[in-house]
Amino acid sequence: YLLGQAVENGAEYVFTYGATQSNHAMQTAAACRKLGLKPILYLLEFVTANESNCKGNLLLDKIFGAEIHIVKTLPGETLFDSTERYMAYAHRHMEKLESEGHKCYSVPLGGSNYVGTIGFVAAYAELQEQLDLLGIEADYIFHANGSGGTMTGLAVGKKLLGSATDLIAVGAAEHDADFTAAMAELGNEALEWLGTEQVMHAADFVMDEEHFAPGYEMPSKPGSEAIKLLATQEGLLLDPVYSGKAFACLLDYVRTGKVPQNSNVIFWHTGGATALFAEKEILGELF
Repeated sequence: YLLGQAVENGAEYVFTYGATQSNHAMQTAAACRKLGLKPILYLLEFVTANESNCKGNLLLDKIFGAEIHIVKTLPGETLFDSTERYMAYAHRHMEKLESEGHKCYSVPLGGSNYVGTIGFVAAYAELQEQLDLLGIEADYIFHANGSGGTMTGLAVGKKLLGSATDLIAVGAAEHDADFTAAMAELGNEALEWLGTEQVMHAADFVMDEEHFAPGYEMPSKPGSEAIKLLATQEGLLLDPVYSGKAFACLLDYVRTGKVPQNSNVIFWHTGGATALFAEKEILGELF
């Protein structure tokens, strides 16, 4: 949806943002190449990246030929401050290219605007169609939550379809107190674009912020255990930043009875297994 709009707008360059091991940035670079667009990535360095020996998503970014700008976090700087600073760098870069006659398109952090959110509205409808064909009613859906686009799109899809499924958005980092209000606003932008009269509220979101510790891109013991469990039982790979911690949350809810026995539980796997090939500080103790 986002890059479709970029093509419609006649863009030559696509800017997007994330951490050095961002799944979103890597996938944007790949999709840009498929569409003949030139990707420019501004990446925030939480864990020191060795650019002469790139790993994981950063290696793939280079293989895709993306123009990469790595911005280091500063001592005492909050995540919000770091993001504001490197977004300002990117904005100036974009202005320069535009002044030289190049058309640019900016994909927000995580693709989380109303256009990107529509993708997960459609995804929820697709899931519901699959469940209906199987005759299954989902009681819970767990998924990882970063910039909020996945969470918002799924919640909008749930509202549009009148679903009673409980959505649990598991934070990969701590979100501020205004986050759900901002996501409700984002959801309402998507609903307006879709031409409906439904309204999203902050109360429509259920977020778990108890399972991301010790921090973003920092491995956790429960997350590592969840990765190993799914790998050894199902042959499926999770990542240490997002999906591993989200699956650890699901397991915790089941073990503590927050999710009752005999419930139909869906884990929405958001990918990211390339992070298993990232720096040791991100990977943690998996073996």
